[in-house]
Formats: sequence, structure tokens, C-alpha cells
Amino acid sequence: MKKLITVFSVAAGLFLTSNLINAQQKIGHVNSDEIFANLPEAKTAEGTLDAFTKSKQGEIEKLITSYQTKLKAAQDKEKTISEANKETVIKELTAAQTELQTLGKDIEGARTKAAQEVSKKQSELFTPIQKKVSAMISTVAKEKGLAYVFDVASSQGNSQIAYLDGGEDITPTVKSKLGATGTATKPAGK
Repeated sequence: MKKLITVFSVAAGLFLTSNLINAQQKIGHVNSDEIFANLPEAKTAEGTLDAFTKSKQGEIEKLITSYQTKLKAAQDKEKTISEANKETVIKELTAAQTELQTLGKDIEGARTKAAQEVSKKQSELFTPIQKKVSAMISTVAKEKGLAYVFDVASSQGNSQIAYLDGGEDITPTVKSKLGATGTATKPAGK
């Protein structure tokens, strides 16, 4: 019986010790927005994406300008209608209306296609950078022996983190290892 009580006591002690060890896991936080804002390759990707977006917007604006020009021409033609040329002008206006409807559909199609292309380009440009940053966050967390790292960036939806006091901010280390430049900003809630 004494052996059973001793074994039970040792088991309970080990259980309580393991709970204490688990309770003292290190927690850190990182601000990925700050990292991206100071990472040269992210700035380059943003510039590339902006230029691509502007070129797509320019294509759409050309279609809109063409639509507006043809609409104005049709409106001007409508003003010239008289009894003598009524039949001819109505045919021309009907053809213009069909052409304007087609152009309207083309504009909407171009907008949809441009949005898809911009989204694809954004993914193409930023996915490798996001993977690189994520890998570096993991590396730094492992180096520092952190069990959990919370991203306090506003773009990551940190609304559930209202206050931070403690934990280790690994943002500067990740930025340094990635070659990002710029000064640190305080994360939300501090």
C-alpha cells in the first residue's frame, strides 16, 4: 500500500511539474505591416503592382472615352433629325445604340478582367515575399525559444489583441535578418 501511495505521489508531482513547465512557455509578437513597409523587395513589388494597375486603368479609360465620343456623336446626330432624313437618321441611331451597348458590355468585361489580372499579379508578386517573411518569423521564433508569436499588424486583424504587456517583440530581428530598413513603430495596444 505504501508503494502505491508513493507511486501515486511521484506521478502527481511529475504531472504538476509538467504543467508548470508548460505554463512558462515564452510568447512573442511581431508587426508584419512594419516589416513589409520597410522591406525593399515589398516596396519594389508595390511599385510594380501600382504601375500594372495604372496600365489596366488606362485601358479601361480608353474604352470609356470611346464610349463617350460615340454617345456624343449619336446625341448630335439625333438633333439633326427632320422629316426628310428621319428614316436614315433613325437607322443610324439604332446602329449607334447597338454599338454603345456592345461598348458598355466591353467596358464591364474589361473591368472584370482587369480586376482578376491585378489580383493575380498581386498574388504573383507578394506570395513569395509573404512566404519569406513567414519563414523568417519562424526562424527567429525558434532561435528565441518562443512557443507562440502573435502578429499585431492591423492588416492581420489584430482586433482581438487589445493590450500587450510583455512578450518579446521580434519585429526588429526579423527586419534585420531580411534586410528591411526603417525605424520601429509601436504595435497597437502598447
